[in-house]
Amino acid sequence: MDSRDEKLDRASDLSEIIRQVQARTPARLLAGRSGAAYRTSTQMDLREAHAAARDAVRAEMNLLADFGDDFVRQWNLFEVSSQARNKDEYLLRPDLGRRLEKSSREEISKRCSEASDLQIVIGDGLSVTAIAAQVPKLLPLLHDGALLRGWSVGQLFAIRYCRVGILNEIGELISPKVVILLIGERPGLATAESLSAYMAYRPKWSDTDAQRNLISNIHARGVGPQQAAARILNLAAAMMAAQYSGYELREEKLGLLRQD
Repeated sequence: MDSRDEKLDRASDLSEIIRQVQARTPARLLAGRSGAAYRTSTQMDLREAHAAARDAVRAEMNLLADFGDDFVRQWNLFEVSSQARNKDEYLLRPDLGRRLEKSSREEISKRCSEASDLQIVIGDGLSVTAIAAQVPKLLPLLHDGALLRGWSVGQLFAIRYCRVGILNEIGELISPKVVILLIGERPGLATAESLSAYMAYRPKWSDTDAQRNLISNIHARGVGPQQAAARILNLAAAMMAAQYSGYELREEKLGLLRQD
């Protein structure tokens, strides 16, 4: 039989393995149990995360509240809307979130220059929490990096009740080379602050997801703002060079992802 000291050593080794596993992922692994149920602390953590996810989905975008007056004035940020008339319709009718309403089309045409190299757009998507947390850190890196590459950058704007497919209409309306849509991801129980960057080269009406590229999981415990900006800008450069985007233009294939 094992001695008492040997049993303590094995328990200590197991505790260290559990600690290392838990440090590498926000997933609730090896959280323990009380009988057949979660421990109270785990159950409360899950309920808090679920509430945060629900709040992120149901929240209404407010430029001043979400980004602050200084940010709005610095970027001359303005808001337009998809054809969804409210949050409930947006959630029930994804097709309406893929098209701009008429006055929004007119506002974009009036305020945005055509044929920019890069057009950055903010979309509330399924998490206003995500855009409020990530966009202020990511946007200056993208803008400054684009200017260093000698690219022209279009006027920033935000879209309420936005779905990814609205990229196509932006492409048809103002004809940028590359459109970057920074949009809130569907929240999970790990975080409600995860942002996605959907990208397309000269998007048009007939485009599908196959013609788009995606960099996801942009948040504090995922892809950080510096890494995200570098990946987005490198991928945009690859799109401009190849003159197309989509599944054939993968970061791995192009050697753009750092190998650890």
